[in-house]
Amino acid sequence: MDFQTYSFRHADVILQQPEFKEKFNEFIDVIKGISDDHVIQAFEGANRRAKSISEAINKLLKERLAAKGWSPESPIFAVREYAEKNWRLDFAGFHVSVEVAFNHGEAIAWNLIKPVLASELNHVEKAIQTKIGIIICATDEMKQAGGFDSAVGEFEKFLRYLKPMQNILTVPILIIGLTKPKTFKIDHRTVNGKKIGEVVYLE
Repeated sequence: MDFQTYSFRHADVILQQPEFKEKFNEFIDVIKGISDDHVIQAFEGANRRAKSISEAINKLLKERLAAKGWSPESPIFAVREYAEKNWRLDFAGFHVSVEVAFNHGEAIAWNLIKPVLASELNHVEKAIQTKIGIIICATDEMKQAGGFDSAVGEFEKFLRYLKPMQNILTVPILIIGLTKPKTFKIDHRTVNGKKIGEVVYLE
């Protein structure tokens, strides 16, 4: 998959430092290694036909990052009271927090704050301690071509949140916006009153 990035608090420079460089480059290779065909196969091979390719991308990222040693569904805190999903990162490893943010735009602030919680000291006992965050989201063009719901928070909207939240977001964060597929798009049709996605190949 192709993507564009935005570096907050010099995240791009920091991720090329010796502590992070090898695993970060491996992380980027995982994203680049997911082809349109891989996404189509995951989308059409799912047990249920989804509206968008978000679940397919999530599945591919989870399989490939886990194989590289990244921990999926990693808890931020060690206390049972904070063990539920809201207090977990999508992935963590090698001092990096990762969120795959294909959810509602109202969750953008929370997606941005979670890497901060994982990287800063806290009054609640920590399960992990990271130093930097990565957020993967869809660009506006990916939202449209990939069949995403219009309410999903896109890359461009994430960037608008950074300035007013600058004093709250105290750790470096790299925002990765996935761009649209080159060979297909998702159209919607209604089956039994439910909208589902359908792959349409581009000429």
